Amino acid sequence: MSLHDTETSAADPVARAQELIAASEDAPKLDELARAVGLSAGHLQRRFRARYGLSPAEYATSRRIDRFKRALRDGDSVTEAIYNAGFGSGSRVYEKSDPLLGMTPASYRRGGAGMAVRYTTLATPLGELLVAATERGICAILIGRDEAELKRELAKEYPAAQIERVDAGRDEWLAKIIAKVHADLGWSEASDAPLPPFDLRATAFQWRVWQALTRIPAGETRSYSEIAEAIGQPRAARAVARACATNRLAIVVPCHRVVREDGSLGGYRWGMARKRRLLAREAEVAPRSA
Repeated sequence: MSLHDTETSAADPVARAQELIAASEDAPKLDELARAVGLSAGHLQRRFRARYGLSPAEYATSRRIDRFKRALRDGDSVTEAIYNAGFGSGSRVYEKSDPLLGMTPASYRRGGAGMAVRYTTLATPLGELLVAATERGICAILIGRDEAELKRELAKEYPAAQIERVDAGRDEWLAKIIAKVHADLGWSEASDAPLPPFDLRATAFQWRVWQALTRIPAGETRSYSEIAEAIGQPRAARAVARACATNRLAIVVPCHRVVREDGSLGGYRWGMARKRRLLAREAEVAPRSA
């Protein structure tokens, strides 16, 4: 599909560029994309990164990765999925597969077959909390109504993995996360012990946002714009909001501490009532731990 043949209802050139990339089977060159939307290449590059947190090339790669993942889930072979997604060679996919898939492409195609995921649960005033880990690190901290609901959500990510419930007291990584949650909810003293590694599928931009969230002190909030400033991309507030929405480590990566510019709560993956309750609890506990 030619860039110039792609119809779009976007009202501004940066949004048009985003739609053109999404509709293109191949990664469009920056100069061609810039001409199609009426901007210089440098101007488009800066404005696109400011809005979406990625360069046009990085965004195009993320779209191809999404197509690649869908093809694997639909049963394509790894080789078929690589070329159907628009990658010119398999080596580029394997370079990016570890951070973006969390496993090899072949293992992802099999739904995590051969992987072991262990988890435990904890009853909290927010609902049931599930903490899960692979051999690489903590892969999920989820909040829900009950264990069955949370296990189903975990299984969507790892449909063919061996998922096993364990006693947190017998698993060092899970125990450390449970202790961290206890401290954050004010049930115990905070510890200086380092947290276990995380095993998350994420872009570099998402990682930077999540790391910035962990630096927000309990009892305080930051706006999406302030987080964008903190990571050096002051115009990427909307991209920051999307990164918060994809956070899979509830409480420990405290996306609940991010609010809108006007102080209103914004969104929360696990529900607004939980966000209010978390912020109220932290505001109550923080003065005692200061």
